[in-house]
Amino acid sequence: MTARVTIADVARRAQVSTSAVSKVLRNAYGVSPAMRTRVRAAIDELGYRPHNAARALRGHASTLGVLLPDLRNPFFPDLIDGVTAGVGGTGYTVVISQSGSGPESESRAVHALIDQSVGGVVLVAPLSPQAQLEAIARTVPVVVLGRHDRSPYYDAVFDDDEVGAELVVEHLAALGHRRIAHVAHRDAGRGHPDTLLENLRARAYERAMIRLGLGHHTDIVWTSYSEEGGRQGTAELLSRPEPPTAIFAGADLAAIGALAALSEAGLAVPEDMSVAGYDNTWLASLAHISLTSVDQSAADMGRTAGRLLLERIGGRTASARISITPRLVPRRTTAPLS
Repeated sequence: MTARVTIADVARRAQVSTSAVSKVLRNAYGVSPAMRTRVRAAIDELGYRPHNAARALRGHASTLGVLLPDLRNPFFPDLIDGVTAGVGGTGYTVVISQSGSGPESESRAVHALIDQSVGGVVLVAPLSPQAQLEAIARTVPVVVLGRHDRSPYYDAVFDDDEVGAELVVEHLAALGHRRIAHVAHRDAGRGHPDTLLENLRARAYERAMIRLGLGHHTDIVWTSYSEEGGRQGTAELLSRPEPPTAIFAGADLAAIGALAALSEAGLAVPEDMSVAGYDNTWLASLAHISLTSVDQSAADMGRTAGRLLLERIGGRTASARISITPRLVPRRTTAPLS
């Protein structure tokens, strides 16, 4: 039998210490690019693979957790792909868990991951109060994705939601629409008014309407970022004495629900009503949907979150906040007001 390649073999081939090899394997913060390249070359030449059982006995976790609010949102697959790419080549495996519908189930899910000795956790749009997130971050490295938090204990990666919402309103107004309504998420009014992306989008919508002289047409329905939420919200908007001529849904799933409600009401898109979403998921680009949407680059957000988590695991203690700049992708669901 061929003897298993050890970390000592890699160190001899790369002419570095075993602790240097360990640092590269853990993607530890502060490793020079030259050393990383040399060690990686030795690993590839020798075909070294970390012995996960031995790593566990020494207290080195080999998995990273990603906690999602749900598994139905089409935005999340690209996000997971990004996280996986961000930690690629480090020996870590990404495991996915679902947080459920509230802070209590979210807390149980997080602690279940911690009990499995994950090396760190990416929390996607968590509902827990900041104090609770900071308590978790004192136990395991944490990156929060989708909330605009400021904390010395964990990192935050988020889309510039205010810019994204303004892009939609400006686009619709430039097409001649004045009665522009917004389908928002009902949880936005609770708990974290300055950090939840849903609330930031709703507030930015209101500000943009006022700035464009359309404040008296401001109309928000509080429902949910789901297909059913978009359907219900649109039905409510259609019952107004003066329905809107354009709808800005705060997520693509809600926009899909809006399209369904409009079809059921016998209205054509975009001839009778323009509709825009947010997230630019794969659904938006389907030829028969062709939804105007805001692209916040899920893959980039995931890659950034993965990189920051590795830096935290590697020893970085200074907190980081990284904002992703969104862009509008116009498609066939928005058109000039006829």
